[in-house]
Amino acid sequence: MALMINDDCTACDACVEPCPNDAISVGSPVYLIDASKCTECVGANDEPQCVVVCPADCIIPDPKHAETREQLQAKYDRLHG
Repeated sequence: MALMINDDCTACDACVEPCPNDAISVGSPVYLIDASKCTECVGANDEPQCVVVCPADCIIPDPKHAETREQLQAKYDRLHG
């Protein structure tokens, strides 16, 4: 499932650089994760790097975009194919 950033975001910018899919962008007032690009780092890392670096613990699963690990890997392969 893709991730999302909730309203606890402090807009610190820590999550943008570690994203291997360029799925995170500046929003107003909080950052946004593009579900069509988010693979929870499947294919690139063992765990979502944005979650690892987020000091506000505001990155959570997006219930509107439930995906299996296989679907996330296929999305990663399409993005980096």
